[in-house]
Amino acid sequence: MEISITYIISQIFTILTYGLLAISYYGKSRKNVLIISFLSVAANTIAYILLNAYTGVAMCIVALIRNIIFLIDERRNGKSDKIYKKDIVILIILFGISIISSIFTYNGFYSLLVVFGTMIYTYSVWQKKTSVYKILGIPTEFLFVLYNIYIKSIFGVIAETILMICSITGYILEVKKNK
Repeated sequence: MEISITYIISQIFTILTYGLLAISYYGKSRKNVLIISFLSVAANTIAYILLNAYTGVAMCIVALIRNIIFLIDERRNGKSDKIYKKDIVILIILFGISIISSIFTYNGFYSLLVVFGTMIYTYSVWQKKTSVYKILGIPTEFLFVLYNIYIKSIFGVIAETILMICSITGYILEVKKNK
């Protein structure tokens, strides 16, 4: 791994990505989680482009589309904990886009880690409960730790480990609040 200006800039965007994502685990509403996640994904897209991690870029595009769809849906239909048929169709479409995108960007088994992580994360924000979002952050972060090892993103590995801790503490705080 060569430490170039491009790599250093990628790591700056990686730090921004994970700082925003860490904040999202403490979000009190689904809307706030989605907005902060959108900004995080935008920064992550740039980092992945700089790292030539094209499956990661494809999953970022899926994530941006996902967050826009979920925000528009919540704005149009209001906040609802109920899952409707249209919600299931949206989830299936997003999973389909993830799978199709991974076919075009496949770069070995390890490139699929970001696909599985994205799909778990997509489900976690789709289902509308912040407690489930926070608990599913743990396997999501684990998969992203492995992917960041694969693409040699030092700060990505460090940040995902920190995010796993944020996910755990965010979940514990939510459970305590609900008792």
